[in-house]
Amino acid sequence: TLQLTAYAEDFKQELGDCFPFCEELITGTANNLPAIDKLVSSYAKNWTINRMSAVDRSILRMATYEMVFSPENTPVPAIIDEAIELAKKYSTENSSKFINGLLDQLKKERK
Repeated sequence: TLQLTAYAEDFKQELGDCFPFCEELITGTANNLPAIDKLVSSYAKNWTINRMSAVDRSILRMATYEMVFSPENTPVPAIIDEAIELAKKYSTENSSKFINGLLDQLKKERK
C-alpha cells in the first residue's frame, strides 16, 4: 500500500483536487483486496480472478471497492459507467461488456 501511495504522490499535482479521492480509492482497494477478490470471483462465472487480464481485474477491483466499501456516496450507475469507459479505453473490445455484466450483477444483489 505504501508503494501505491508513493506512486500516486508522483501525480498529486496533475490530479489536483481529485488526489484525496484517488488516494482513498487506491489504499481502500489495497486494504480490502481479499474481500474484493472474493466478491468479484463469486460473480465471474467460469473465470478465476487470476485468469482475468490485469487491466480488467484492476478496474473490477476499484469499482467493487467503490460500490461496496468506500465511504463516498458515489452513485452506483456512475461507478459502473466509469468502469466501462476505462475498459473501452484501456482493455479489449469485449472487456467493457464483461465488466458491465459483472458489476450489474453486483449492483442488483447489493440493493
